[in-house]
Amino acid sequence: MSRALLLSAVTVLLAACGEQEPPRAGGATTIDNRTSLAFTQPAPNLTVEGLAHHRAGDAAFAAIFVPGPAPVNPGLGPLFNNNSCNACHLRNGRGMPVMGSSPQRTQLLVRVSMPEGVPTHPNGPVPVPGLGIQIADQANYGLTPEASVLLEWVESEGTYGDGTRYGLREPRIRITPTDGSALPKDMLTSLRLPPPVFGLGLLEAVEVSTLKSLADPNDKNKDGISGRLNEVWDVQAQALVPGRFGLKANSPTLLQQSAEAYLNDMGLTTTLFPEPDGTHELPLQTLEAAVFYARTLGVPARAFLDDAETLRGEEQFQSLGCERCHRETLQTGPHALPELSHQRIHPYTDLLLHDMGPGLADGRPDGIANGQEWRTAPLWGLGLTQTVLPYSGYLHDGRARSLEEAILWHGGEAERSREQFRKLPVSDRNALVKFLGSL
Repeated sequence: MSRALLLSAVTVLLAACGEQEPPRAGGATTIDNRTSLAFTQPAPNLTVEGLAHHRAGDAAFAAIFVPGPAPVNPGLGPLFNNNSCNACHLRNGRGMPVMGSSPQRTQLLVRVSMPEGVPTHPNGPVPVPGLGIQIADQANYGLTPEASVLLEWVESEGTYGDGTRYGLREPRIRITPTDGSALPKDMLTSLRLPPPVFGLGLLEAVEVSTLKSLADPNDKNKDGISGRLNEVWDVQAQALVPGRFGLKANSPTLLQQSAEAYLNDMGLTTTLFPEPDGTHELPLQTLEAAVFYARTLGVPARAFLDDAETLRGEEQFQSLGCERCHRETLQTGPHALPELSHQRIHPYTDLLLHDMGPGLADGRPDGIANGQEWRTAPLWGLGLTQTVLPYSGYLHDGRARSLEEAILWHGGEAERSREQFRKLPVSDRNALVKFLGSL
């Protein structure tokens, strides 16, 4: 019996027994909402107190900051990229692949560093003189941004095995310092698209031992997949620890990742990253509230669980080997929030670094991640991307305009799977994409 028929039979059997149909993407945090607000809903298993805390965090996440002194939300800048968390993570989904910002569009960011020099911290990036580690393309009134960034797209074509043609694009950026200075010739750059923020608390609750059990840095089993954990600096522990958040798994905790975003994206100092004199602009309460909000967002349930084509697409996903990196199921361990503890979840990630080949390489190390390595992106909620924010991009820099394009950019450890996809009949390609759209 095929896996699709087996899953269908199991679904019918469970329904007959009066049991809940599997799988529930976020365990007990799963929500049955596939509207444009699907990524903004609180986890349904929160207590009354937890829900109140979540709503306070929602307000912190939406807060618009202004230059100080000001009675409300002061401290923006003087150099920055955006003035609120929501401005980049509109409706908590992926960003749009455009430069600049407005209420209607989110913004790409440009990380920069030098290949040699004194890093910001152990395993950290080496700042670029005058620019730091991220281009600030906006500034408070009366001041000048560090640089302007021009984004252009270079188009290319390819062919499926059946002769059908497809188009791909990749970005080219031109950075112009506003002071007229020349950029270092060996400066490293990395264009980054804001990723979704729901389900992060569950990913934080997966134990390190689980991730280590999935890692195979030396490819001992000879399957061509050699995922490994990043090793990054924890500013609270003052030690190198495994990373799991960010496009290169370059942050160890949600608290630190959020503090880094406040600092690099909005110019706001925190207790984790204070001013030189030890003071800070963002109250710890606000930082912790925003983190609690991200931790306790619900995960949208899968759709089309009983659709034959979707189930056939899931079979393709398995047979092409996609699941070797995009692990369907993980188990959370104990967590300070009971709602996140001991949940069986289906994020389709191993949170490990994988070599994705030269096509997707940014050439910029981050932690111990090299210039061709990226963390496996979670796929839960993938099918709602365009519902939440039409014209959102896929992959780390938004280059992919469709799920097919995203697959066709895979290389390195995923090259064999990509080639198998490229050679599939159109009906099987469509089934695989429909399965991804059901997530």
